[in-house]
Amino acid sequence: MKHARILVVEDQEDLAALLSDYLQQEAWQVDLIHHGDEVEAFIQQHMVDVVLLDVMLPGKNGMDICRDIRKTSDVPIIMTTARVDEIDRILGLEIGANDYVCKPYSPRELVARVKVWLRHKAKPCVPPVLELDTESMVVSCAGSQVELTLVECRLLDKMMSQPSRVFSRSQLMDAVYDDGRIVSDRTIDSHIKKLRARLKRVQPQQDLIHAIYGCGYKYEEDR
Repeated sequence: MKHARILVVEDQEDLAALLSDYLQQEAWQVDLIHHGDEVEAFIQQHMVDVVLLDVMLPGKNGMDICRDIRKTSDVPIIMTTARVDEIDRILGLEIGANDYVCKPYSPRELVARVKVWLRHKAKPCVPPVLELDTESMVVSCAGSQVELTLVECRLLDKMMSQPSRVFSRSQLMDAVYDDGRIVSDRTIDSHIKKLRARLKRVQPQQDLIHAIYGCGYKYEEDR
């Protein structure tokens, strides 16, 4: 997407300036914010295409900012942090982040990730590859169809509701089991494995459910 506007929220000013240089080489407009308390007002006043959001900030931290942005906006958010614990990555995704990059990172890698989300944002609205009937619990594609179990139907419905978004296992558990029961990660993995096998029967050319190491799963169609 040409002439995109990227908001970089990073308190390390030298790193923010370096990243800005790389982003501007793509002919994108770049805005820099170094304090967490200034982010939400800026987003409310300006049209932004992607937010690069550091977790550890003076003032309001990145997790709280992400959570509040999601109350009013679906702008793609890529979180950056020096905290590498798996629980931090999962928490960021659960509160609405689209992607997560750990420091130190390559500016080129971050630019590549921004391009991915700009392409995703610019995709025209086209019919999905799969069609899911949640009442009959049947998924169909190009005339072929297969029945799903209740758990598989709920899993697929959750992931198809936001294609390309990574859902953690706990988010998928909440979508599948509405009685608050506690199940292991392996249970979700087992259901995903069976769901993938069923989807292959109606769409053998694509892997539609993708595992994201250390985070969870996402539904994504090749176009």
